[in-house]
Amino acid sequence: LAECDRLGDGRADYSHKHRRHGVNVQVITAPTGQVPWISPALPGRTHDLTAARTHRIIRIRERQGVPVLADRACQGAGSWVTTGRKRPPGGELTVTQRTVNRAPARARAPVERGMARLK
Repeated sequence: LAECDRLGDGRADYSHKHRRHGVNVQVITAPTGQVPWISPALPGRTHDLTAARTHRIIRIRERQGVPVLADRACQGAGSWVTTGRKRPPGGELTVTQRTVNRAPARARAPVERGMARLK
């Protein structure tokens, strides 16, 4: 979520998750953290997976043969997208599941630094 001032109909730009107004911007980054593409802004209330589907990010990357490493918000996006596992409601992840989650988290660390620089 990229924060913004409330303009016009502020309800569309309000993200209940972040409890502030903003716009949803999808970014494609290289493993090094470089940013080759930034999407047009969508309303802040738009879910990340919906935004990725709107901009056809997953479909285009699959066609290009480029695997997608995404955060847990994109679970269920398809077999081409790798995400970590979410903790089940009212439960905990097993030691093995937590260990498996560390690999994507480590790979995403430079990407998150790129996002921080962008913001």
